[in-house]
Amino acid sequence: MNDVNKLYELWLEKTADNAEIQKELLSIKGNEEEILDRFYRNLEFGTAGLRGVLGAGTNRMNTYTVCQATQGLADCLNGKYDSASVAIGYDSRINSDVFSKQCAEVLAANGIKAYIFPRLMPTPLLSFAVMRLKCQSGIVITASHNPSKYNGYKCYDPAGYQMTDEAALETYSFIQKVDMFKDIKRIPFDEGIEKGLIEYISDDLVEEFYSLVLQRPINPEIRRESDLKVIYSPLNGTGNIPVRTVLSRAGFKNVEVVPQQEMPDGTFPTCPYPNPEIKQVFECAIEMTKTDKADLLLATDPDCDRVGIAVLTGGEYVLLSGNDVGVLLAEYMLSARKEKGTLPENPLMTKSFVSTPLINLVAEKYGCKVVDVLTGFKYVGEFISKLEKKGEENRFVMGFEESYGYLIGTHARDKDAVAASLMICEMAAYYKSKGKTLVDVLNGIYDEFGNYVNKLYNFAFEGASGMVRMAEIMAQTRENPPKELAGLKVLKVHDFEASTVTDTETGAKTAIELPKSNVLAYSLPEGNFAIVRPSGTEPKIKVYITGCGKTRADAENRADLLGAAMKELIKIGE
Repeated sequence: MNDVNKLYELWLEKTADNAEIQKELLSIKGNEEEILDRFYRNLEFGTAGLRGVLGAGTNRMNTYTVCQATQGLADCLNGKYDSASVAIGYDSRINSDVFSKQCAEVLAANGIKAYIFPRLMPTPLLSFAVMRLKCQSGIVITASHNPSKYNGYKCYDPAGYQMTDEAALETYSFIQKVDMFKDIKRIPFDEGIEKGLIEYISDDLVEEFYSLVLQRPINPEIRRESDLKVIYSPLNGTGNIPVRTVLSRAGFKNVEVVPQQEMPDGTFPTCPYPNPEIKQVFECAIEMTKTDKADLLLATDPDCDRVGIAVLTGGEYVLLSGNDVGVLLAEYMLSARKEKGTLPENPLMTKSFVSTPLINLVAEKYGCKVVDVLTGFKYVGEFISKLEKKGEENRFVMGFEESYGYLIGTHARDKDAVAASLMICEMAAYYKSKGKTLVDVLNGIYDEFGNYVNKLYNFAFEGASGMVRMAEIMAQTRENPPKELAGLKVLKVHDFEASTVTDTETGAKTAIELPKSNVLAYSLPEGNFAIVRPSGTEPKIKVYITGCGKTRADAENRADLLGAAMKELIKIGE
């Protein structure tokens, strides 16, 4: 506690010229718990960069932590390149525009060219800019779908995907050497512009992105002729102009926008948790349908890399999961491209290993291989880059993760809700022309392959004590693997940190050919599965369940039983 209090006093002294930080620090004077929460650690820089609550302290997102990270990145780049450049993007969150300019000022002061978007842009556009401008890195200021009190700092590889473990560790080693009050170099933004060290990214690059997204129709006539009615919400984020632009240019004329959620607003007044995974974000859109029904409700998260949908079925709007949409896209894209003769030889899809195995069965029907990668879309981007080096990028059909992330094509190396929104609308229009809703199509897939129910349980652990508890839970679970879950025998234990799969009957171990990750997974009979891992971006433990059954009710029941068994296993609530 003494060290924490010393840090608190140091911040009081060194931030005297920052009225906002001073106000917060003085408001917690003498409050040991609040001081501890802000100073017990530094925000960790990992493969997801930084993410934290806005405010004062080393465990908060603020000018000092953002500039420290950028100075470390600059030192790392200058040690590797004679002339480096970095692309910078930002979303609608509180201080995102401020932090992005500060990043540019630090980079420019270190002799690194900073390309910055003149206005907020979706994350996939930043990924595209890194590749198109041949930058050595990229930064995007966003906290994705977190509540408004959060912001974050994502860092990119020269190939356009978020840094993987090795690059993040290398960058973090430089960040740790930076004294945030002594070592940060900065020049005024306008001076950087005048010296040519800071340059705004032109609209030509944005137009090129649109062009590439629009080049991938499977049924272009469906887009032009469809009467599909869509209500779209950018959730007060970056998707408003890009998504509406590509839908309009593709030929979708019947698109309305939720007015309360149209304009950028980092407070997210109508959706405190701006996450398209939850039905609450669709409430404003559903209200609009009381006077005029829409076929499809579409919502993108604040940085427009995730998209969720609700489908009109039987007079009600059914929210589809990320797994549901991934399976539907696989079925539509593979079947339609096969029919059109545009499916490549030996096609490939990627999915995060926590995503539904049902997509494997769908893909297999069309001769498409599904490659599992670790959670985090950077691994999808890395996979595409490896294909590109072999001249095989045309084999790639889609990348997918259950948390509503999709990449259609290879124009970006991150999930892209702009392109995904367009393909989802084409898919919905196509099936509407056949007299089907997306729910009808999904039920047909279940009839063919069996019912798969996927559930995600999130358990929050706030503050310093929460981080300790999360580590204890993972250690205890690893040391005491279950023999059965909800009456089902555990067939295999997958330990991604040890990189082994253990056959519980024979004890035989096989290697996992993926980077190490703090994840445990349990294979069960008949396709049932359970996975537990700590979140890489939030103070949460996540449990993923796959429940299988002949009927929907059977699969739902199995998933619920497995969820309860996993909760007991990791002793949540003790």
